[in-house]
Amino acid sequence: QVQLVESGGGLVQAGGSLRLSCAASGRTFSSYVMGWFRQAPGKEREFVAAITWSGGSTYYADSVKGRFTISRDNAKNTVYLQMNNLKLEDTAVYYCAANVRSPYINRRPVAYDYWGQGTQVTVSS
Repeated sequence: QVQLVESGGGLVQAGGSLRLSCAASGRTFSSYVMGWFRQAPGKEREFVAAITWSGGSTYYADSVKGRFTISRDNAKNTVYLQMNNLKLEDTAVYYCAANVRSPYINRRPVAYDYWGQGTQVTVSS
């Protein structure tokens, strides 16, 4: 069993920055792929970014490339999402997720086995 707890969400003006954190407990955090997803009201959950167990490979949705950075600290069992130059369309609930079955990055939500409860990010004009 893996428990994931996100933090760091909040209200920010367009152009501002936030850093989300996801603390993991339970199984061996350093052995699996971690991802960030988001879901806006009335929309499907969408992929944002993912990182391999070592942090050696990352992958981003086109909509956040160049603005968001995913990273991880395996010693702290934590994955981060640094979000810069936030836009109104970034408003959503952000979820972290763990894929314990495969070492490869996957954009599909169904590939992830464990999910956090989500943290709200609201970008205002």
